[in-house]
Amino acid sequence: MDIQQNKTNKQKKKRNRFIFRSSILLILVAAVVFAIVSNMKDDNKIYRVGDAAPDFQLKQISEEVDQSTVQLSDLEGKGVMLNFWATWCDPCKAEMPYMQDLYAEYKEKGVEIVAVSLDGTELVVDQFIDEYDLTFPVPHDKNGEVKDLYKIGPMPTTYFIKPNGEIEEIVQGALTLDRLEGYLNDIAPQQN
Repeated sequence: MDIQQNKTNKQKKKRNRFIFRSSILLILVAAVVFAIVSNMKDDNKIYRVGDAAPDFQLKQISEEVDQSTVQLSDLEGKGVMLNFWATWCDPCKAEMPYMQDLYAEYKEKGVEIVAVSLDGTELVVDQFIDEYDLTFPVPHDKNGEVKDLYKIGPMPTTYFIKPNGEIEEIVQGALTLDRLEGYLNDIAPQQN
């Protein structure tokens, strides 16, 4: 009887192991299918030079600017420098004075500088704007939605967008004054 009971226990254990392993395999297959389907969605697109820049709308922080929000599509017909930065980012701090120095000149030429803050709170951004006397639009991406849309990794990252909305150049890292001016010239609307 012990031998029979021992055999029965072994069979139960074997069956339980089979069920457990099958369940794990099923879960893994479901996870792989989910990952594949998720990656096929359009919101996982990585934007490259030549692509249309995706539209967004964010709350404006800078008091120097009249509008309360910044929407990229409202800037159609202008060249746009779309800069992603944060107050704690030293390379971002280094390029801000260059952006401010060139802002008035290039605004007259039809180029808008938009510096999207990726900081957690508006308070630090307000202080930064005051410290650097920034007069260009500084919207706040507090939830990281636009950061995710543009797949921003290292900061600063800057998109230079032509007046027709096409991405002209993507630059990761701080810009020198000369490089910045060159890119701004590249996206300026053609003057007749």
